[in-house]
Formats: sequence, structure tokens, C-alpha cells
Amino acid sequence: MPVVSQKRQVTLPVEQCSIAGIQPGDEYESFVSRKGVISIVRMHKGAAKGLLKGIPVNDHVCDEQSLESVIR
Repeated sequence: MPVVSQKRQVTLPVEQCSIAGIQPGDEYESFVSRKGVISIVRMHKGAAKGLLKGIPVNDHVCDEQSLESVIR
């Protein structure tokens, strides 16, 4: 059974990596549910490409104004 190291590092079993398609050097993201379950998701390069396509852009608003509108 894998054990968490002193540095909080975890080794994933080879079988699980094969099923998930995780290779050495792959980027991942981890999430913790309210029940304490940790999920590891392999990131896919370009997965978000085109996600905001078709959304109108307002060139008259600078970054600072945009951030201020969210804070208020």
C-alpha cells in the first residue's frame, strides 16, 4: 500500500496511471471533496482552447476596471 512521504508526496500505482493515461512529467490537478476524497485529474494541453470563442469583447474596459467591477 502506498504511503505519504514526510514531504507529503504520494506515489501513484503503475496500474492506476495506465488506466488514467498518466505519464511521467504530465501535469495534473487535484481536488478534495467535502467528504475528504482526493481526486487527481490529468491536465490535457489545449483542452480549454476555444472555450471563450464567440464571447463579445469590450475593448473600452481596461484590466483594472474589469477587476474593480468584480471586487465591488
